Amino acid sequence: MPIEPYLFFEGRCDEALAFYQRALGAKVEFLMRYRDNPAPETNPHGAADKVMHANVRVGDALFMASDGRCSGKPSFQGFAISLAAKDEAEARRLFAALSEGGQVQMPMGKTFYSPAFGMVTDRFGVLWMVIVPGQVAA
Repeated sequence: MPIEPYLFFEGRCDEALAFYQRALGAKVEFLMRYRDNPAPETNPHGAADKVMHANVRVGDALFMASDGRCSGKPSFQGFAISLAAKDEAEARRLFAALSEGGQVQMPMGKTFYSPAFGMVTDRFGVLWMVIVPGQVAA
């Protein structure tokens, strides 16, 4: 039974999806705009061109995304998304890409549990933990 995060970008979903496509190689598998809502009376005011729902794949993982209520104030608190890289080079590349316009919380480096681990809050406020899993650093 998979757990799939649903991220609400509150008006910046198109920008976020484009960023994740560049940074992570994400693939948007499905996208529906509010203008296509069969119950348009439930749409946020002025949101016709905003993203009502998207399915996004990064590697084998799926997350969902939306502009939500289009408040302009996304709030991603109390969780992080862990991104497992196949090796240190990939971890550093992903970390650098997610860091563009974001804020590094813990620089990428060797830890007692991984040869490469770092934490970064991206430009949208999403906290990412990039790790090379299953390896004990020497």
